[in-house]
Amino acid sequence: MTAARLVVWRHGRTGWNYTDRFQGQTDIPLDEVGLRQAETAAARLAALRPAAIVASDLKRAAQTAAALARLTGLEVSYDPDLREIHVGSWAGMTRVEFAARHPDIHARMEAGEDVRRGGDGETVAEVAERAEKAFRRATELVADGETVVVASHGLATRVGVARLVGLTSAHWDAFGGLSNCSWVVCEPGRRGWRIVEWNAGTLPEPVLSDDR
Repeated sequence: MTAARLVVWRHGRTGWNYTDRFQGQTDIPLDEVGLRQAETAAARLAALRPAAIVASDLKRAAQTAAALARLTGLEVSYDPDLREIHVGSWAGMTRVEFAARHPDIHARMEAGEDVRRGGDGETVAEVAERAEKAFRRATELVADGETVVVASHGLATRVGVARLVGLTSAHWDAFGGLSNCSWVVCEPGRRGWRIVEWNAGTLPEPVLSDDR
């Protein structure tokens, strides 16, 4: 296993985050607040002296990563496996609209069932598998002792990191959602990856995301 440090960074706020809409893989850009969040967080992450930056190819993550690239002079590489969960026909719906239109599915999700989002979207387990693989690929870009920063999304980060450190799906909900532009730090331990920071970088803020 690599001895690199992995920092997984959730993107800044978007208009759809603010209005509590399912985004999934709809390519929504950062809003003005999100752009400021990215600049502020990038200044903190630059102090870690990352050796590489990888991002989801969706605009909100790419714009977030770009803020760090401007400070460090690094180029951003893109990995579509870092994308947020695909929510199919739910994209653009608010939480209230979703619960009203699909009460049975809403109830199943509240009970902990891993339903396929939007009929033709993904399950959480599928997202966890692809995100974990992307995180592992990212760490291979840097040498032992170096840091790679990965810009991704709320749910993809939470479940991908949980799987990376060896937790089964029964324990994924034990982790709270990530606030916009917060990050997770993972480092290698004696028996595999471990989480050393969660939701780092800000004071506690509301979690505005698909990760509910």
